[in-house]
Amino acid sequence: MLTLATQAPNAAEIFASVQGEGPSAGMPVAFVRLSRCNLACVWCDTAYTWRFEGDAQNPPRPHRDGVTFARTANQVKLSVADVAERIAALGQTRLVITGGEPLMQANALADMLALLPDMQVEIETNGSVPTPGRLDARVDQYNVSPKLAHSGNAAEIALRPEMLDRWATDERAWLKFVIAEPGDVDEVLDLAAAHAIPAKRIFVMPEGTTSAALRARMEWLVPIALEHGFRLSDRMHIHLFGDTRGT
Repeated sequence: MLTLATQAPNAAEIFASVQGEGPSAGMPVAFVRLSRCNLACVWCDTAYTWRFEGDAQNPPRPHRDGVTFARTANQVKLSVADVAERIAALGQTRLVITGGEPLMQANALADMLALLPDMQVEIETNGSVPTPGRLDARVDQYNVSPKLAHSGNAAEIALRPEMLDRWATDERAWLKFVIAEPGDVDEVLDLAAAHAIPAKRIFVMPEGTTSAALRARMEWLVPIALEHGFRLSDRMHIHLFGDTRGT
């Protein structure tokens, strides 16, 4: 079984769209969004995948909106065969598996992808959870988004050195850092130096859930990307659809 997020009550968030971020931006893809996450970013735009009413929060899992979500309306369990069938029905050749943190359900994902042998697969991950070999063998691209200090996550959980070393040496992995303030880039530079992460595989992406916020941060992110040889990622889906589910 897989535990998925919903785009409406009891409707699994499985849909076709264009990829909005990172190296595949603009490509037509199928998306599946899984529920549950091991981290808790204060600015997370998918808090409905992890911040549920009645959950014991120890340690606390704060969010800037202060909103909690009803688990029954925002989470649904489906068999791997059902999920694979729904993905195949979308008619796409590329699949983006996102969350939440997808690698928390790695073994079930491996079972699902065995039913979709011709699909090109991207996994979006926070980079803190290992990938078992039976899943790793079926992944074409990792979009890794390590969480910086401004996310509110403890570094010992979010920025595990052995995992950063692993992503730095995997040519399939692109590291995408969410940037809220210019000073956040200093942390990126420190991580890149400590783990020998090639600048050509680093994306910097503005934090924001409105076009206005993204454009404002882009103004000072462009010269930073030029200075350090980083790639710049927009959030195309925000401009096209706003901060909405199933897009």
